[in-house]
Amino acid sequence: MSVITISRQFGSGGDAIADQLCRILNYRQFDKRLISEAAIDAAVSEQEIVDFSEDNYRVNKFFDRLFKRSRIVATTHIWKEDTSGVREIEEMNLGEEHALFLVQKAIELAYRTGDTGIVGRGGQGLLKDRPDVLDFRIEAPMEDRIQRLKAQLKEEQHMPLDTIDTRRAAQDLIEAKDAASADYLKHFYGKDWSDPMLYHAVLNTGMLGIDQATQLIIEMVHCLEVVRPTG
Repeated sequence: MSVITISRQFGSGGDAIADQLCRILNYRQFDKRLISEAAIDAAVSEQEIVDFSEDNYRVNKFFDRLFKRSRIVATTHIWKEDTSGVREIEEMNLGEEHALFLVQKAIELAYRTGDTGIVGRGGQGLLKDRPDVLDFRIEAPMEDRIQRLKAQLKEEQHMPLDTIDTRRAAQDLIEAKDAASADYLKHFYGKDWSDPMLYHAVLNTGMLGIDQATQLIIEMVHCLEVVRPTG
């Protein structure tokens, strides 16, 4: 049983590689269902669950960090019952510590279960040097990433493909997502997101393509299974 962590530059094809890996290897993909399982184990209400990934992470303001104030990650609504039995909805704010605790607990659960692919969320930091874990970083040249994002913006937001505005929007999105991923790993795990020493392999999809990069990872997983000690 192995766990694969995928760290990816935004627009590098890392998500597509993770999808292929989980489908071919019959691995579970880390998602909110695993966080729900971890929440049940921790006796946390399902209404308090939030998938605290890089996608919803934003760098705290300077004074929030200076005074160690907990940033609000999400707002949810829960039912509260008073002493007379009357129920009403109450708004509850979820801070970083609460959300990060659930994600970390879910990652640990995925590690114990095995056969799971974890994209982002600091998996390479939390599971660093654990046995049966392979850590990969997916990169691509900036121009490849821009072209991939331009096509996505055209499809999802109906932006014209070959305009300066579309190109600028793609590049701005890439830079913002990469900055959030780097800060997430640095802030919570003290690791440099781009440090190649964090990973078993760094794969460039500009040279390999999605399918070949996927196949290389699969071969490394099979090698890990062959050399794993028994008994």
